[in-house]
Amino acid sequence: MTTEPTKPNITEPRPERYNPHATEQKWQDSWEKSGLYTFDENGKGEKYYAMTMFPYPSGNLHIGHWYANVAPDARARWMRMRGYNVLFPMAFDAFGLPAENAAIKNKTDPAVWTYKNIEYMTGQFKRMGTMIDWSRKFATSDPEYYRWNQWFFIEFWKRGLVYKKDGFVNWCPQDQTVLANEQVVNGHCERCGAPVEKRNLSQWYMKITDYADELLDFSHTDMPEKVRLMQTNWIGKSVGAEVTFGTPAGPETVFTTRPDTLIGATFLVLAPEHAKVKALTTEEQQGAVTAYVAAAGRKTDVERQQEGEKTGVFTGSFATHPITGHQLPIWVADYVLVTYGTGSIMAVPAHDERDFAFAKKFDLPIKEVIRPEGGGAMPQDPEEPYTGEGQIVNSGEFDGLPGGKASIAAIVAKLEEKGVAKAKTTYRLRDWLFARQRYWGTPIPFVHCEKCGLQPVAQDQLPVKLPDHVTFEANGQSPLKNNREWLATTCPNCGGPAERDTDTMDTFVDSSWYMYRYLSPHYHDGPFDPSKANLLPVDLYTGGIEHAILHLLYSRFWTKVMRDMGLTDQHEPFARLRNQGMILGEDGEKMSKSRGNVVDPDDLVREYGADTVRSFLMFIAPWELGGPWDSQGINGPSKWLSRVWNLFFEEKVAGPEEKLTDAEVRYAVHSTLKKVGDDFGRMSFNTIIAALMELTNTLVKAKRSPVYGTPVWEEALSIFNLMLAPVVPHIAEELYQQRGGGQQGSVHTASWPTVDEAAATRDTVTIGVQVSGKVRGEVNISRTATQEEALAAAKALPDVQRFTEGKTVVKEIYVAGRIINIVVR
Repeated sequence: MTTEPTKPNITEPRPERYNPHATEQKWQDSWEKSGLYTFDENGKGEKYYAMTMFPYPSGNLHIGHWYANVAPDARARWMRMRGYNVLFPMAFDAFGLPAENAAIKNKTDPAVWTYKNIEYMTGQFKRMGTMIDWSRKFATSDPEYYRWNQWFFIEFWKRGLVYKKDGFVNWCPQDQTVLANEQVVNGHCERCGAPVEKRNLSQWYMKITDYADELLDFSHTDMPEKVRLMQTNWIGKSVGAEVTFGTPAGPETVFTTRPDTLIGATFLVLAPEHAKVKALTTEEQQGAVTAYVAAAGRKTDVERQQEGEKTGVFTGSFATHPITGHQLPIWVADYVLVTYGTGSIMAVPAHDERDFAFAKKFDLPIKEVIRPEGGGAMPQDPEEPYTGEGQIVNSGEFDGLPGGKASIAAIVAKLEEKGVAKAKTTYRLRDWLFARQRYWGTPIPFVHCEKCGLQPVAQDQLPVKLPDHVTFEANGQSPLKNNREWLATTCPNCGGPAERDTDTMDTFVDSSWYMYRYLSPHYHDGPFDPSKANLLPVDLYTGGIEHAILHLLYSRFWTKVMRDMGLTDQHEPFARLRNQGMILGEDGEKMSKSRGNVVDPDDLVREYGADTVRSFLMFIAPWELGGPWDSQGINGPSKWLSRVWNLFFEEKVAGPEEKLTDAEVRYAVHSTLKKVGDDFGRMSFNTIIAALMELTNTLVKAKRSPVYGTPVWEEALSIFNLMLAPVVPHIAEELYQQRGGGQQGSVHTASWPTVDEAAATRDTVTIGVQVSGKVRGEVNISRTATQEEALAAAKALPDVQRFTEGKTVVKEIYVAGRIINIVVR
């Protein structure tokens, strides 16, 4: 087990008023000195591995970091008090463009900037009062860590999961680097906001598509429905058929999810980047096509998929329909993407909205082949397409068959017999483009040899370290490209001269497996010590939903590859995932310096103390939703903690004498204890704080009642003290030690109290009384009251007598414990 904290001298003067600044630093120092939160792998209790997403070391923990961390910290503390052996670590996602851009701006080294920020942010986490095990801390920019990024890269390459090829990529002209599709937001770089361009470059890819089907299987992890839906849509599995059309440039195969509409195809559309565009463009159309292709190259895939007026250009060539033999015009349009399917489509304007809009604009034929059940024929000049499944018409031998999924398999089988189609499944998901043309990242562990080509660096030469003291060019180009000393090396295959690859890895590589490194952060013989695998999986992982199709998808992929490599028997990196919402500015907008609505948690801690900030962030809104900041609202939790302090230490409480009984006080305490435990289980943190505040009010009254000073009072304070410990750890520790609990150690190693179910259940229940369906009063009756007893109590109410007098009772209804209804006429 972990060692106990150093016991303070509890004879030191106790502040008359609650003063967090007199206690919080004291307890933070005590917990750290004693190693209270250092995870003991051999400790008692069932293992529980809880993680929050690690931060980028930007230099300062903002209020969003606090919101993301304090609630999971409270839950981890609660699990520990319940007897679990809890691992709750933290590290820093340290590579990336911000450090490099800061280095350029401030003329400093990215490593100096990064590690200085890490040191400061570690102190901020400690001032937050978290139970983080800092003995497992690391930064992904540590060579000791990124060595294993490079090891994974080579191992994935050996398995055929890493490759390099030429292709059209998203290029950020400001950051001078390639971006993955997921990093382009509305046509702009998610990091700097610059418009993204399309460029044809040789790039490294990872074959995440090999695991597309398995990534659609969520049976081994409990994730919110919204995350599952976002990942499912991003993977974008489509079942259909590939159909081949004859063209002057050779056969052209298109993918369609609606082969039942094949006869309705009236033209073909190619992506501007399609390899056949040049060959299919006639001399008369060459100028128009060339200009259109160039213009499309300046748009991102996202822009091309947005709603708006369709654009396109005719190539001058025609395709031959495989069934009818009709000649179909071949067009080029940017709403078709070269990365989806085959980069070309058969256009069926009568039954597809985009094709319909295109056909209307360019006056292309529209042929109905699907008709609503029982509906009439489509008009000659339709106003909209019919996109339902309906019934097949105007399609020869397929006429009368139901459209859509019901007949696709049979239609594809017949088309396969004719040799014009074959069944096919495609995915929207593209292979992970993960090389970046920047300095501050994990170097790609490959060399370029004129004789041997691309060769992986020998494993005993890992890590390939970043060079120190580099010079950044004004144009943003990576300094690795011009560092001759670093570039020059020898080929591991032939021993001849070679040059290092100058790309670095996407930083999502760093976060794809870091949960495994926590198990043994300084292990030298592998990415993690396999003897620690019993600590897996992560039992609860928390973080923002904005990572649903980036980090969360990549980490799932990484774990599945690790499993296939024999490194783990886990199918998923985490057993359970939960997402927090976002704290907005008081104006309801996302916090930003430009809006002037940023809240600095350090200022709040200096004014109110960490426990007040913690409790307010848990109380402000449902944790999974978030909400706007309220600068006045934080005064409530501040006053609450002062009342808690006074409840324990003030001799007298002002106010009239109360007549609370032992049973009423024990009910309040044990019913709250039950609710708080249930709410921790379902991560409803705002209702936990509300319940503790309500119990405070009851205990303040109890202090003015005969219960004060009795064993029931002492039990109430003891249980209340323990309930406070997970959410407000500093004041809870101070209360515990001042009350003498320190003889058993820290409040945070105490056991969570057990609910007395009998005490937590009221003997009586208050239920509403209705007369002909309208509420006329309430009665407080025994839970075991008979119908006769309940009705007698109801009929004794003056308002019930008033509304039943002189009337005939036609029905009497009693739903035990819930409602009484007397129906009259």
